[in-house]
Amino acid sequence: MKRREFTAGLGAAAAWPLMARAQQSRLPTIGFMGGSTPSATSQWTAIFVKRLRELDWVEGKNLAIEYRWAEGRTEWYHDIAADFVKMKVAVIVTAGTESVIAAKRLTSTIPIVFATAGDPVGSGLVASLARPGGNVTGLSNQQTDLAGKRLGLLREIVPSVRRLAIMANVSNPAALSEMRDVQAVAGPLGLQVNTSEIQRPEDIEPAFDALKNSADALYVVIDPLVSGNRVRINTLALGSRLPTMHGFREFAQAGGLMTYGPDFPDLFRRTAELVDKILRGEKPADIPVEQPTKFELVINVTTAKLLGITVPPTLLARADEVIE
Repeated sequence: MKRREFTAGLGAAAAWPLMARAQQSRLPTIGFMGGSTPSATSQWTAIFVKRLRELDWVEGKNLAIEYRWAEGRTEWYHDIAADFVKMKVAVIVTAGTESVIAAKRLTSTIPIVFATAGDPVGSGLVASLARPGGNVTGLSNQQTDLAGKRLGLLREIVPSVRRLAIMANVSNPAALSEMRDVQAVAGPLGLQVNTSEIQRPEDIEPAFDALKNSADALYVVIDPLVSGNRVRINTLALGSRLPTMHGFREFAQAGGLMTYGPDFPDLFRRTAELVDKILRGEKPADIPVEQPTKFELVINVTTAKLLGITVPPTLLARADEVIE
């Protein structure tokens, strides 16, 4: 092939992605802001896209989706949201209180839909659950309401627990709020509480070093930073001989002892339905914030055995999923 022909071919190949992007740019675009990593949330993202397809929104045909990932670093939310605002996306989809706050600070006109948020009213995301007002709506995961239930389940599986460690990303308002709720519930139960505060992935291992010989169990407050590092957290917890309680099933699937919380795949499926309403002309201000309808108890029996814990048969019978 002559050099001129090769160069022309290379130019055409390079131009193709630009042409495809130009075609996509004419489609309504969803800006999807992921708090952790693509691999950590791939199951939820796939369910979100599948539900959109069922609602006749097909990526590349009548819809474009731009993905951005914060990788557990909250300081990236602002830049990601700014990028979406510059692109003039039709709707911003995200999960977690901090990412919604970052997006809301940058736009009052682009609709924002959150798949999960701990306390939408208390954190100022919406005026009320029934009438959100403004440009934000989504699904509340009610994390703070579940602290007592989770501690009760943890004590069933580990009756000897006396010293409870709570690990949370304290730079996340929702995580900090849940940590305080757990502390409030733990006191009357006679549990001594030791808080383990993290803000970056680099804080996780030192946090476990600080917990040595000072805790009988670990309550992990879920947020994007923690979610993106769940395998690492569970590995360190197992190495420290700490039974763990988490907020959603993927933590048990990644080696945690047990989880109790909303069905997150269902939350992302319903998020797609809210996005569908907005793409068809409804305003976020008029779309009520929804609550979880499905809650799951998941127990990892393999992890229990490694920790020398015998799970009560009555608890196994109540579990929605038992991992062996």
